Amino acid sequence: MAMRTLAPWRWGRRSVPVGREMEAYPLDMFQREMNRLFDDFFKGFGLRPFGEEIEGTAAFYPQVDMTEDEKAVYVTAELPGLDEKDIDINLSKDSITIKGEKKEEREEKGKESYYMERSFGSFTRVLPIPVEINPDKVEATFKKGVLNITLPKIHKEKKEQKKIQIKSS
Repeated sequence: MAMRTLAPWRWGRRSVPVGREMEAYPLDMFQREMNRLFDDFFKGFGLRPFGEEIEGTAAFYPQVDMTEDEKAVYVTAELPGLDEKDIDINLSKDSITIKGEKKEEREEKGKESYYMERSFGSFTRVLPIPVEINPDKVEATFKKGVLNITLPKIHKEKKEQKKIQIKSS
């Protein structure tokens, strides 16, 4: 018997190559693996897996993309089901904070039935800004559940270079 078959996290699993999405977010991959390890350990005790508890709560964690070119830094956040009034954006010297709260309530009344469903969730994302930006020219737009923020960079003028002659003594 091979020693690796004695490790409980390998039972019933085949080796599968790591996907690109897992390589991009190593901390997320580490958290998933830790959750899976604890889930496997506690299966015999009749406890719910950690992943199910997270999904059962009103956790809302939007996808955020940050890109940069020579003129600005661009932030795009997917915020489905939110309105402009539910989003708060704060800018500090070296980061931008996006906060929001999702509130959804649905009610259906029938002759002999009554159905009501509520969904709530809030989130906070703090994104470090890698360059110096001009806070007076920051723009944000929100359309069809997508928030776009443009953070213009401060361009410092490059000084002209001057060639210095070396004198021999």
